[in-house]
Amino acid sequence: MVWGKLQRGGVYFIGIGGVSMSALAQLLQERGVPVRGCDAREGQFVRRLRAKGIPVCIGEEEIYEQTVVCTEAVDVHAALPEQARRAGKTVLTRAQFLGEVAQTFPHVISVAGCHGKTSATCMLAHVFFHAKRGATCHVGGEDLTFGNFHAEGEEYFLTEACEFRRSFLALRGDIAVVLSTDLDHTDCYAGEGELLEAYKAYAAASAQAVVNADDKNAAHLPHALSFGLYAGDVRAVHLGSDGERYFFTVSERGVPAVRVALNVRGRVQIYNALAAYCAARLAGLSPREIKAGLEAFRGVRRRFEEAGRLGGAPVFLDYAHHPAEISAALDTAQGLCKGTVRVVFQPHTYTRTRDLMAEFVRVLRRAESPVIYRTYAAREQFFIEGSAVALAARLPEALYAQSPAGLKKLLLSQIQKDDLVLVLGAGDIDEIVRSILDE
Repeated sequence: MVWGKLQRGGVYFIGIGGVSMSALAQLLQERGVPVRGCDAREGQFVRRLRAKGIPVCIGEEEIYEQTVVCTEAVDVHAALPEQARRAGKTVLTRAQFLGEVAQTFPHVISVAGCHGKTSATCMLAHVFFHAKRGATCHVGGEDLTFGNFHAEGEEYFLTEACEFRRSFLALRGDIAVVLSTDLDHTDCYAGEGELLEAYKAYAAASAQAVVNADDKNAAHLPHALSFGLYAGDVRAVHLGSDGERYFFTVSERGVPAVRVALNVRGRVQIYNALAAYCAARLAGLSPREIKAGLEAFRGVRRRFEEAGRLGGAPVFLDYAHHPAEISAALDTAQGLCKGTVRVVFQPHTYTRTRDLMAEFVRVLRRAESPVIYRTYAAREQFFIEGSAVALAARLPEALYAQSPAGLKKLLLSQIQKDDLVLVLGAGDIDEIVRSILDE
């Protein structure tokens, strides 16, 4: 990709309001590339882009830019991309374009895995920024300090690598991180075997790989460094915690390297920190440089984020939409709560709910009278077998909410002294609960 060509022809984003897409739009704007885009609805990222001077249309409009980038949520054969293609424009998916952008940087570090990649990427960004190593960070979430895009140099490109539709195979770099290989996105992977083949190809495309030694499948990928609590080259030992914030010693092949005290809650964050540590070590940073960045990290929006109080109980919002993520969030909440953890869960996509139904039922049975909110369909059409109603029917103690008003009423009828409200899901449940809190 030649920046001069993009500067002359401009770039148009279809689905520009997505977290990752809006980050790419900001990166291009910093590089002097004319950027416009459209989205299906108004949203916080659309408003932020407009505030930065990037025009965004709601709905379709005429495209006169020479390069068109489509979010994976949009079929590349839909009317607008097809129209652009017939007009002789270059049409790329978000993943393809991200791969080309990455190649304009001298060094690329990407973080993949079913869980934790946003937090681990942001941790890595804090490490590089505090060590004053020139880096540009592009993430699929919002770091509480610098948002979804931040640039303090161009030596390193730090990015998430998403497995959805094998998007991460478009990335080639210096260091590839694999946090976890749990089966997800069953709408585009026939089974675990297909998913593992994709992870192998992703890891092999970079010069070096970092893998989670406690993940039985990731541990067998060729790698330069591995990490874990129970196995691996780099381990966390002598663990302690205070209010679900963990501190530990990082051990490199049995030799203590540095003591780290994280400022984010959850045992799962230890894995994210170890992954960032390993990638930074391979990039040449010292243990003390890495420690400073890890301890400066304050979290990511919707990753066990305390958002307010309802009926006197603290409300935490978490992006968890996979059974393993729900389990980790429940562990953290139960470690903090003196009373009952009141769970609200919004399923994300019908296929995921259908194909992982047994796992969802198993983990949600840990909660007392969980509230199941209507499914966030994302890119899918309704079918009953994967619906929130079908999930609630398999949980005898569950309550079902169809509307924000119904959800508010259920929660206020449940909450007792010393309870904690844990809101889980990757859909619009975040906006719904924030609006309830605002009321």
